[in-house]
Amino acid sequence: MTTRTRLRALTAATALLALTGLTACSTEGAGADPDRVDVVAAFYPLQFVAERVGGDAVTVTNLAKPGAEPHDLELNPRQVGQVSEAELVFYLKGFQPAVDEAVAQNAADRALDVTTVAPLRDATAGGHEHEGEDGHAEEESGGKDPHLWLDPTRLATVADKLAERLGTVDPDRAADYTTRARTLRGELEKLDTEYATGLKTCQRREIVVSHAAFGYLAERYQLEQIGLTGLTPDTEPAPQRLAEVAREAREHGATTIFFETLVSPKVAETIAAEVGAKTAVLDPIEGLSADGGGDYLSVMRTNLTTLRTALGCS
Repeated sequence: MTTRTRLRALTAATALLALTGLTACSTEGAGADPDRVDVVAAFYPLQFVAERVGGDAVTVTNLAKPGAEPHDLELNPRQVGQVSEAELVFYLKGFQPAVDEAVAQNAADRALDVTTVAPLRDATAGGHEHEGEDGHAEEESGGKDPHLWLDPTRLATVADKLAERLGTVDPDRAADYTTRARTLRGELEKLDTEYATGLKTCQRREIVVSHAAFGYLAERYQLEQIGLTGLTPDTEPAPQRLAEVAREAREHGATTIFFETLVSPKVAETIAAEVGAKTAVLDPIEGLSADGGGDYLSVMRTNLTTLRTALGCS
């Protein structure tokens, strides 16, 4: 513990010199408890994993606030200070450019990039994507789909790696991190079984979504994703794309057009009205809603119930 405390003090001093004009109050959060490992998580699913694997041995700071869309997160000086002082930054490279920049400048040697643990699938792989649909996605993330947490088995692999990394930062409690990661893996494998069973026999297997965030889920459970837009949820689809999706929704007999909690439902409602379908929430779990309620596991189970209803599963 003494070594960690010394390293924290040195890191904090370096960060304060590097961040001109950063006030004392701006470093609130990270470094507050010398008996806990300070972990900064870039957005909600990583916060969930860090809290579950770290338990009471860690203090977790989430850079993305509840109710806010995390893709376009901009960091204020206090948050840059938190990244600089953290003993571990847990992030997904390519998902949030501002976080990538802060890590590169202030915490490259104290960061765990999820993409090095579970390689990302191509944005066009395993889904029902269309030419030109994900141009902005390629621009922002190299044509890779970041939403790997929607496959519980991939998230379990990430949790295992986090436990290993925390054990390196805090060797005295390495066995505890491993045990908690093993427990979480069991819960995620149970969730995976529920999805596989619940979606095994359905009248339809196509999901029409406002935001093509469900490629991992579709790939894992043999569904077909039809996205109104690519990986960026606030991109307005072209009229031609809307017409294509409406045609496909009719062809597949889609009864539900899905939208998500953190983004306006207007486009989904337009398509639904045109094809005579309903709308429903399918949450990509990039963040929790501002009113809170639930966690990753409960939201995933709500998604499963929604999918079973929309797809006519027995």
